[in-house]
Amino acid sequence: MKIGNQILENPLVLAPMAGVGDLPFRLMIKSMGAGLVCSEMVSANGIFRNNRRSLEMLCSHPDEKPVSFQIFGSEPTAMAHAAALVAKNGADIIDINMGCAVRKIVKNGAGVALMEQPEQAKRVMAAVRGATDRPVTVKIRSGFTPDGQRALLIARMAQDIGLNAVTVHPRTAGQGFSGRADWSVIARVASALSIPVIGNGDIVTPADAARMMESTGCDGAMIGRAAWGNPWIFCQSLDYLAGIAPKEPELAMRQKLMKDFASACATHYGAAHACRILRSRLTWFVKGLPEARRFRDSITRIESLDQVMGLVDEYFDCLA
Repeated sequence: MKIGNQILENPLVLAPMAGVGDLPFRLMIKSMGAGLVCSEMVSANGIFRNNRRSLEMLCSHPDEKPVSFQIFGSEPTAMAHAAALVAKNGADIIDINMGCAVRKIVKNGAGVALMEQPEQAKRVMAAVRGATDRPVTVKIRSGFTPDGQRALLIARMAQDIGLNAVTVHPRTAGQGFSGRADWSVIARVASALSIPVIGNGDIVTPADAARMMESTGCDGAMIGRAAWGNPWIFCQSLDYLAGIAPKEPELAMRQKLMKDFASACATHYGAAHACRILRSRLTWFVKGLPEARRFRDSITRIESLDQVMGLVDEYFDCLA
């Protein structure tokens, strides 16, 4: 799949996920074979005002390339400034968020709220497009109604403005992440555009990515929550696409990945902050395994990286 001047090795994309898609997570997913990884959404206003937290979220690493950074906001000038700075910081692709349905984002006219304001959405997309020579993409939902008409309108508008790809999450704003994603909306957008269309929603098994692309005609498949604690879904999905039976990761592989991820978090955040994050994130990796509850209980008390490593080894020694 080609997005502007970026040629991806494969059509599997990590979704931008707030509070999840930081640098350590993206590096882990990239190591599992993702063709493109996306940052968590970053506030354009925060970047415009030099907010320390927003600027820290722009950290990148050569090993994750190509990488897309997603920005959100409703003010064209701030979005243009953010796009230019994000590109300067090493983003290969700039993604515009028009899909977030969180109340405080929508209340400020950003995220999916822009889909209800087509003229403002057009100004935002045009401003970002004019601010950088990097590929620009947009992530949308079905809209506020399930018919998908607003998704078609915004997608066609994006193509006319010169954006390089559109990602469609075919749930309404009111659905959030509940209910079923209506893949027929993806199919309608894909048939209407000549630029790449990436489908998102309800990809939970390796077979789902192939089924989505085959049934909708979309060019790529974006995987989000299914990758929490299961980064292997990317390499398994690639195997499925190649006609190879996907394999479950061995316990030793799980153990190594958890320790590598913990080390990456400590390097990126510092040990103290990393431990606070790992108290929840490491529990993702043991879901469905024996004695998972015991591990979850023990990991909530971690205070050092050595303690993390010891508890992970102890858990897997017990399983072995």
